[in-house]
Amino acid sequence: MQVSVVQLNGLPGSSILRPKLQKGSILISGPKPRVLVVDDDAVVADTLVMALNISGFDATAAYSGARALELARESSFDNVVTDVMMEPMNGIQAALAISQLHPECQVLLISGNERTAQLLQDAIDAGHEFSILAKPVHPSAILDHLRARRPTGASLDPGAVAD
Repeated sequence: MQVSVVQLNGLPGSSILRPKLQKGSILISGPKPRVLVVDDDAVVADTLVMALNISGFDATAAYSGARALELARESSFDNVVTDVMMEPMNGIQAALAISQLHPECQVLLISGNERTAQLLQDAIDAGHEFSILAKPVHPSAILDHLRARRPTGASLDPGAVAD
């Protein structure tokens, strides 16, 4: 997938990623996969939400693990993409709580902190399995990961191609 950077109002640091569909690209039909993006850095969360929404997902941002859990209680999500190192509830704790509410929800952890390894091992020891990507992670890597894990109900529609 090609991606272009779009600057918003010419402001520094206000660029977003916009995918470029090539002729013949296959589009996903059916309901948009719902993604909850959790990061205590609002710029990171909001940028990823914009990139996901532009790319055909229905993404929502939460700026803490506690807020993510509140949103998960109100609605279900197909995927959760969460930073690990947050306080007071870290991303793994939030992912475990959301997984109890919605066992079908897929979790992708993102972290640039070496302390993540022990937190992840604790979750594995408790019988949970999550995917993890190391920061810095390009939004296209997250998009690729989410597209590979389409929820049931969304399907590839060979008749829907980009012009």
